[in-house]
Amino acid sequence: MPPSSREAVAVPDTESPSVPDPDGAGTNPEQGSAVVEFTFLALLLMVPVVYFVITLGQLQGGSFAVAGAADQAAKVFVAQTDAGAGRAAAEQAVQLALADYGQPAGNATLETVCSSPDCTAAGSAVTVTVRLTVPLPFVPFGEALRLDAGHLSATATQIVGRFR
Repeated sequence: MPPSSREAVAVPDTESPSVPDPDGAGTNPEQGSAVVEFTFLALLLMVPVVYFVITLGQLQGGSFAVAGAADQAAKVFVAQTDAGAGRAAAEQAVQLALADYGQPAGNATLETVCSSPDCTAAGSAVTVTVRLTVPLPFVPFGEALRLDAGHLSATATQIVGRFR
């Protein structure tokens, strides 16, 4: 009987199943490099992202700090009986508000402006402005290098009441 064209022709198998080589000569040189590449890229990309998030957190905390400090300083200023005591109470309120948010009080300035010559006169408007310089986090020698994340300011105005 002549061979039909549909008969299967046996082809020798050149690919043998992977058998571990005891001396390691036949292993793939690329094996395990994905872990190294992932670790390297993760560090390369994630460290700046994490630092950026921390810096934004410092700026956000600083903005809350100056807003609260200005508001409290204006409120305690108008509650005092004279301008000297008002300025001292306002400075103390600013230091306390900045400390609550973890901001150094040495980076802040306080400015007080009154609408009339007598700051404690009834109906006088007292405007308090607090300015804060937020340093970059984790920077060694930050004061010498003068690297700042931002400069923030907030203003609050209170009217001295008619009755005390």
